Amino acid sequence: MRNLIVGSAWLSPIALIILWQRAPMLGLAILALSHAAWLYATLRANVQWLGPVITRFETNAREVWLTIDDGPTSDTPAILDLLQASRVAATFFVKGALAAKNGDLVRAIIERGNNVANHSDDHPSGTFWRLLPAEIARQIDRCNATLQSLTSTRPIWFRAPVGMKNPAVHPALEQRGMRLIGWSVRGLDTVRSDPADVATRIVPRAQPGSIIVLHQGRQNSLACLQRVISDLQAQGYAFVIPADERLKTKR
Repeated sequence: MRNLIVGSAWLSPIALIILWQRAPMLGLAILALSHAAWLYATLRANVQWLGPVITRFETNAREVWLTIDDGPTSDTPAILDLLQASRVAATFFVKGALAAKNGDLVRAIIERGNNVANHSDDHPSGTFWRLLPAEIARQIDRCNATLQSLTSTRPIWFRAPVGMKNPAVHPALEQRGMRLIGWSVRGLDTVRSDPADVATRIVPRAQPGSIIVLHQGRQNSLACLQRVISDLQAQGYAFVIPADERLKTKR
């Protein structure tokens, strides 16, 4: 599918030139459709057209995977206290540039029973979708190098900024033996500050095997995490970090 989308996007301008004299509207339609498919696959989170995106994990139990993006930040210690008190393990998708400045927080995440994964080096959320292959590789490699130096473990999971990707992302990940992690449900807590609103978006949609994405570093990040954890535990859910072989691409 990736080759089809990329190939059609490159060939459609040629088709437009060939058809311009006899069927210009057909040429324009081909150009528009090919580029619309490219943009949809790039900008729409969890779309599988450019390559596999993990959106759930296999389980026979009432389990979910909590993932926390955008750290480490000043609220990391409080979040770790909350997770420990709630008996919850989570995966922190961290920015490499922040991790390099806050190595003690990264080590604390690991020491408290959680793990860390790659969320790019400096989270270029406005431009990641259009970065060239060399810059995509740099974003992944710099974060990997930072995390490996702090944890002695090479990351195997990557989450793109805002869930975006482009045709260069999957080849880069495949070369490094990494997988692209999406989500099943999210609370939009980057634009919503009311913990009840965030929980209302997540809890009714959660199912066994769901991947939940929340964020840190916002004013109410801790309160949102606390509310979601509490509400899901009240419904009998446990929070686990699944083994890589349990990760699935379909919802």
